[in-house]
Amino acid sequence: MPVTSTMHPAVGAAFLRRDRAGRALAADSERIALACREMALRFRRGGKLIVFGNGACGTDAAHLTAEFMHPVIVGRRTLPALALSNDCATVTGVSGREGLAEVFAHQLRRWADPADMALGISHDGRCENVLRGLETAEELGLLTVALTGGDGGTVARHGVADHLLIAASDDPAVVKEVHVTLCHLLWELVHVFFEKAGPVGEGMR
Repeated sequence: MPVTSTMHPAVGAAFLRRDRAGRALAADSERIALACREMALRFRRGGKLIVFGNGACGTDAAHLTAEFMHPVIVGRRTLPALALSNDCATVTGVSGREGLAEVFAHQLRRWADPADMALGISHDGRCENVLRGLETAEELGLLTVALTGGDGGTVARHGVADHLLIAASDDPAVVKEVHVTLCHLLWELVHVFFEKAGPVGEGMR
């Protein structure tokens, strides 16, 4: 189909939505770096990363854990991570018995150690099971990180994340794109901080 002059404004608007969200992400660099630094410290102390989300956010969770477990850059260290939404049998079993709201909280209570990290992903911050997962992780003493969009939703209002990273858009497609970028940033910068650390217990220089 040929591109007509009437399509140009729509293309420009699509790029503008992404430009605004991208600039907001860049402006949040200090918050992102702090989250990565604390995650690197947890990994140095033997912790693992536990990630969860629903639907497309579940695929982001799987994507992020795969990057940590199977680095795409040769020579990068493998760091332990798992995605709770990957286990269909457990998710549906817990959902059928305890309700969908408990699918991540239930698994965290069985899998998590206090040294670990919990990272919940929700496009609008209004997923009850992501909220419950983060609340449970907080109760267990884990470092908590949340990726949300819009105004952060109930995840932001309940203050259950030590590090709240918000994709500044109400467009689900843009939020998804920003979250994928955030996942790549987390993976890359965690390794930067991890590699700059001294012996375990000395912290970051």
